[in-house]
Amino acid sequence: MRILVVEDDPDLNRQLSDALKSAGYVVDSAKDGEEGHFLGDTEPYDAVVLDIGLPRMDGISVLEAWRRDGRKMPVLILTARDRWSDKVQGIDAGADDYVAKPFHIEEVLARIRALVRRAAGHATNEIECGPVRIDTKSGRVTVDGNPVKLTSHEYKVLEYLMHHRDRVVSRTELIEHLYDQDFDRDSNTIEVFVGRLRKKVSPDIIDTVRGLGYRIVTPGGS
Repeated sequence: MRILVVEDDPDLNRQLSDALKSAGYVVDSAKDGEEGHFLGDTEPYDAVVLDIGLPRMDGISVLEAWRRDGRKMPVLILTARDRWSDKVQGIDAGADDYVAKPFHIEEVLARIRALVRRAAGHATNEIECGPVRIDTKSGRVTVDGNPVKLTSHEYKVLEYLMHHRDRVVSRTELIEHLYDQDFDRDSNTIEVFVGRLRKKVSPDIIDTVRGLGYRIVTPGGS
C-alpha cells in the first residue's frame, strides 16, 4: 500500500513517514501544498495524510482541488486541537477522517489502516480468502492457521491483491502501489513475487489473467 504524507514540519514529516514505512507502507512525502497537490494529482495512493496549515497552498485547497478532479483516495487531515472549524471545513472539503495535533503516531497508523480497509470494503484488519488469512495490523499471514513467512515485497503483493480480491489487478497497478516514485520499477519483479507466493502460500492462491494481470478469487466466486 502506498501512502502520501503532506506535512511542512520536517521533524513531524519524517516521524510520520518513518512510522508508516516501519508498518509496511510505501511512503512518498511532500513539504508544501503545491508539491503535495501535484503528487496526489499524478500518482496513485491508497491513502493520504494531509496537514491543513501548509505553505504555498493550504491543505483545504489541496483537498478541494483533488476532489474536483475526481481523486477519490482516502484522506486523513491533521488539524490544530483548538480549531474545531478546521475539522468541519476539512470534512466538508472531502476528508475522510482527522487527527488533532498533538497526536500519538499509533493513532495515525490505526486510522490509516481503517481508511485503507474501508476503501477496499473490509470491516476488520483480518482479510480471509479460503484457508489464507492476513492480519493487516500485525502483518501476519497464515494458511489453515499455520504461519507463513514472507519477505516485505511478497507480503505487499499479497496484501494488495487480498484487499482487491475478485478484481483483476494489472502489473502496472501493482507496481504503482508497491513502489515509491523514486524506485526503479521493473514489472518482471512482480512475476517473481507472484511465483514465490504460489510456492509459499498456495499454488492456487493467485490466478493469472493473461494479458490483464492477477486476481485472487474468493472461494465460491467467479
